[in-house]
Amino acid sequence: MNDTELLARLAAIVGAAHVLTDAADTAACLTDWRGRYHGACRALVRPGSTAEVSALLALCDAENIPVVPQGGNTSTCGAATPPADGRALLLSLARLSRVREVDTANDTITVEAGLTLAAVQQVAAEAGRLFPLSLASEGSCQIGGNLSTNAGGLAVLRYGTMRELTLGLEVVLADGRVMDLLGGLRKDTSGLDLKQLFIGAEGQLGVITAATLRLFPRPSARATAWLGVADSQQAIAYLAALKARFGDRLTAFELIEEGCQNLLAKHGHTLPFIAPWALLIELSDSGDEALLTDAFVDWLAEQQMVDGVVAQSESERLALWRLREDISEVQKLEGASIKHDIGVPASRIPAFIAACGAELAASFPGCRVACFGHAGDGNLHYNVSHTRPDNARLFDDEAAVNEIVYRHVAACRGSIAAEHGVGQLKGQWLARYKDPVALEAMRALKRTLDPKGLMNPGKWLTAG
Repeated sequence: MNDTELLARLAAIVGAAHVLTDAADTAACLTDWRGRYHGACRALVRPGSTAEVSALLALCDAENIPVVPQGGNTSTCGAATPPADGRALLLSLARLSRVREVDTANDTITVEAGLTLAAVQQVAAEAGRLFPLSLASEGSCQIGGNLSTNAGGLAVLRYGTMRELTLGLEVVLADGRVMDLLGGLRKDTSGLDLKQLFIGAEGQLGVITAATLRLFPRPSARATAWLGVADSQQAIAYLAALKARFGDRLTAFELIEEGCQNLLAKHGHTLPFIAPWALLIELSDSGDEALLTDAFVDWLAEQQMVDGVVAQSESERLALWRLREDISEVQKLEGASIKHDIGVPASRIPAFIAACGAELAASFPGCRVACFGHAGDGNLHYNVSHTRPDNARLFDDEAAVNEIVYRHVAACRGSIAAEHGVGQLKGQWLARYKDPVALEAMRALKRTLDPKGLMNPGKWLTAG
């Protein structure tokens, strides 16, 4: 099928206004958030309903046209960037942005995949509920992308990742068939839990078009503190002690090393203080905020720390969280870094930081490591730069740096991809470190659901 005929058939499905080919309309969608991956497409198509997605995929299946689904295009691993050969259709989910149902009696919300995370949070808040997923990119990332990468964010410690927050999905398969797995059931043993196949699959098995998500009571009390500790061992000791004292009221436990704090200060942020390691801790509850804060302060008074402040107002609380959320942005201002989104058991964090840091320093004298992240659930963002003095040829050393970092992750029985996915960035490393039997099972599922290999080609699964 030539391009003229294809564009006409696409326009017949979604309308001519939603079939885009001009460079001015497609350029922003052909490059990933970090600017590392660049692709091309035959057209950018914006369906407005599940039926239109179904018709598009049926057409692509019949004509052997690859399809790359894209949400807010905030991937840091190139998962939503099409290949450079220009054969693929880029499928934007942005117009699928309806709220289908809010069920406060069942504490669920059913939304389409193109709704932004911030919009879902807002709809939940207007209904007197909480949707707890929280990310720095929440104003632009979309629910479909959050599902496709099994996003985690700041409150996994209490509420879990998207796997735990999702009760049902609607998915269009590679051949255009629609699988309706929506629903708000907490219990269902009527066969395999198929929705879990598509969460974390990065659009390689089908296109998620809608989801039923869990809602929670809105906390009426929060206590938030920025603490300084001497080392990561003391930080993890705090984590264990906080769990023992406050149970599931411990909502977030963020770890930030000194170098990240210095970058924030360098680029205009005001920090309460700078310590060898900072902790951003938040408790939440449905009770009285003063009582929760008093209990937290009393507990802190019994601990040893470098320094500490407890937020005294909502504005102070938000200011502390802004520090955490802006770390990636200030890193970007400092130039490129070799990024790692890793997961290790929280108890192994100090050992990982010590051993990996020592080997990197020995192999690349003077290199910089920016380490921060969701230590409460073991997810660290471990970013390396200046393996050479000017940082200009940083990526010449990427394979050697990854070799060191991922070997230490594996020694801790951890994961090379905790919450950002695999995409184009980590495929070779997944093949090396994932259990081969598990990886072959995944590829078998790919061959079953996408036998022609048309869904999001060039990523970590193959149809062969």
